[in-house]
Amino acid sequence: MRTNWVREKILAGQPTIGCFMGLGSPNLAELLAHAGYDWLVIETEHNALDTAQIEHMLMAINGTETIPIVRIPSAHPVFIQRALDIGGMGILVPMVKTADEAQAIVTATRYPPQGRRGWGPLRASQYTVDNEDYFNRANDNILVFLLVETKEAVENLEAIGAVPGVDVLYIGMWDLCLSMGLNPLHMPHPETDAVIERALEVGRKGDVAIGFGESTPEGLQRRQAQGFTVLGYGPDYYLLLQAARAGLEVFKRS
Repeated sequence: MRTNWVREKILAGQPTIGCFMGLGSPNLAELLAHAGYDWLVIETEHNALDTAQIEHMLMAINGTETIPIVRIPSAHPVFIQRALDIGGMGILVPMVKTADEAQAIVTATRYPPQGRRGWGPLRASQYTVDNEDYFNRANDNILVFLLVETKEAVENLEAIGAVPGVDVLYIGMWDLCLSMGLNPLHMPHPETDAVIERALEVGRKGDVAIGFGESTPEGLQRRQAQGFTVLGYGPDYYLLLQAARAGLEVFKRS
């Protein structure tokens, strides 16, 4: 099992940057990995990717130094186990609201005695060639990102962040706005700005990193200056759309 060097950096308080992928293309996943991103998130919550497609994207990423993370549809242990067994080295879990939910997620990522993950990491263990090494190292090698995107999660922010094994609290700003009765198309809002400051304070005081996503280089720079150490860029389709539009605008102006 290769070392999850991104988790080591995050635990050491060092900054990392990743990109979100929603298009389901193994070629694009490989391209973004070779571009130099620390980690890549494969989106499976908001699209129609099947397990085989996810596996093919993981294969493309696993041939590089980049660490693959799977954004699963829900916190159900079946989704967690499947993402890890087929080669994911981390999970991003949506709609986590309480510390108990966070603890259950961490438990599902660990083999006994630390957790309750079932055995069957076919791809992850190189088709059983790497069984012993995988079993011995997996518990300390899996990244756990939890999305903070509801009012209830904000109310329980400190408790969720204090759960051992939770590596990153990632702010899901769009759903957070909806949960707070705010329009996500008209950000920023004073209410969500207050959540951001509180989350950063939780990160400063505790052992959890705080993550945020942006779709422009200027946005990334602003969030890094603000204190975020886990930065997400994209998603891939938005970056592609912006590049396509930029070329088109040049043509239209000529």
